[in-house]
Amino acid sequence: MASPQPESQRFSALAPALALLALAIVINYVDRGNLSIAAPLVKEELRLSATELGILFSAFFYTYTALQFVVGGIVDRFGANWVLSAGLFVWSLATIGIGFAGGFPALLALRLMLGVGESVAFPCSSKVIAEQVPVDHRGFANGLITAGLKLGPAVGAFGAGTLIAKYGWRPVFLWMGLASLLWLPAWLKWMPKPLATNDPSANVAPGYSAIFRERSFWGCSLGHFCFNYLSYFLLTWLPFYLIHERHLSQATLAKTAGAYYLLDSMSALSAGWISDVFIRHGARSNVVRKGVAFVGSSVAAIGLLGCAFSDEKTYLPWLLVAGVGSGAAGCGVFLFAQTLAGPRAAGKWSALQNGFGNFAGIIGPSLTGFLVDRTGNFLSAFLLCALISLLGGLVWTCGIRFAPVDWSQQSDAPVTARL
Repeated sequence: MASPQPESQRFSALAPALALLALAIVINYVDRGNLSIAAPLVKEELRLSATELGILFSAFFYTYTALQFVVGGIVDRFGANWVLSAGLFVWSLATIGIGFAGGFPALLALRLMLGVGESVAFPCSSKVIAEQVPVDHRGFANGLITAGLKLGPAVGAFGAGTLIAKYGWRPVFLWMGLASLLWLPAWLKWMPKPLATNDPSANVAPGYSAIFRERSFWGCSLGHFCFNYLSYFLLTWLPFYLIHERHLSQATLAKTAGAYYLLDSMSALSAGWISDVFIRHGARSNVVRKGVAFVGSSVAAIGLLGCAFSDEKTYLPWLLVAGVGSGAAGCGVFLFAQTLAGPRAAGKWSALQNGFGNFAGIIGPSLTGFLVDRTGNFLSAFLLCALISLLGGLVWTCGIRFAPVDWSQQSDAPVTARL
C-alpha cells in the first residue's frame, strides 16, 4: 500500500494504537480467567456442583472457538476498528453481568456472551498490524500482542485474586467490567486511520475456500495448535504442578508462577524486537521469522524436558528456560498469518487459524489430566508437551512457504471490504 510517510514515522505514529491493542489483549485474558480465580467463592455462594463449574469454565470456548470460523469475514468486511470496539463492549457487559448473576443459567449465558465478545480480539489485532505496521516492525508489534496475552493471567492472578479475597467476587467483576469500558474512548481517539491506496484489488477479500486451498494455511494452523498446546498446558496446569509435584506453598506458588509468566511475556517482546533489528540490517525475513519460531519452540521443549527429569532443587531454572522459549515461539504465530494473507485477508486467515489452533485448548488440558491421573505424576505430560512443541518448530520451519499469497490468482468471487 502506498504511504505518504516513511516507515519509521508510520510505526512511531502507531505507538498509541499498538499499546491499546496490547492492553485489549491483557483485558481479554483477565476477563476470561476471573471466574477461575473466583471459583471457590462462586461455587459456595451459588451452590454449584463441580460439574456445573466445569461447564461454566468450558462455555467460554464454545462460542469463542466456533466464532473464529465466522468473525474473520466480518473483520475483513467492516474493518478492525469498529468490530474490536463492539467486541470489547460486549465482553465488558458480560463481565459486569457476572457480578449480578443469581445462578447457573445466568452464569452460563454470560460466559457464552463473553466468548462472543472476545472472539474478535486476535482477528482484529492481526488485521490492524497487517494493514498498518511495516514488515520490518511486525516482530515487535506481534511480540507486544503476545506479551499482553502472557501478562493477562499474571494480572488476573495477582490483581483480581487480591481484590476478590478482600472485597468478594461480585464487586470485583463489576469494577473490572466498568474499568474495561474505559478502553473504548481511548481507542476511538487513537485507533489507526485506514491507509489510502490506488489499487482497487486491495479492497477485495478472498473467500474461505481460497484460504483453505493454501497449503501454508494448514501449516500455520498446525503450528498454531502446537504453540497453543504448550501455552495452555502451562497456563492451566502450572499452578497444580507447582503445588502437588514441587510442594510449594500458596505464597511461593504465586511468586514462581508470576516469575514464569513475566519472563514468558518479556521473551515474546524481546524476540520480536530482535528479529526486526536483524531484518532491518539486511537479514532475510524468511530466515529470521522461521528461525525465531524454531529456536523458541526448541528451547521450550528443552526446558520442559529439564522439568520432567529434575527435582525440587533444579526444576525452576528449567521452567524459566521453557518460559523463554514459549515467549519467543509465540511472537510469530499471528505474524505468519499477517504476512501470508496480507491486509486483504488477514482478519479471515488469522481467525480461521486461531479457530483450529484453539482445539488445543479443548484437547490439551483434558489430556494432561488423564495422563497425570493414569501415571500419578507429570513426567508423561511434560514429555508429550515437549514433543508437540518441537513438532511446532519443525512445522513453522518446513511446512510453510513464507511469502504473501497472490489472491488475484484465486477463482473465488470477490467480496468488497469496507474499511
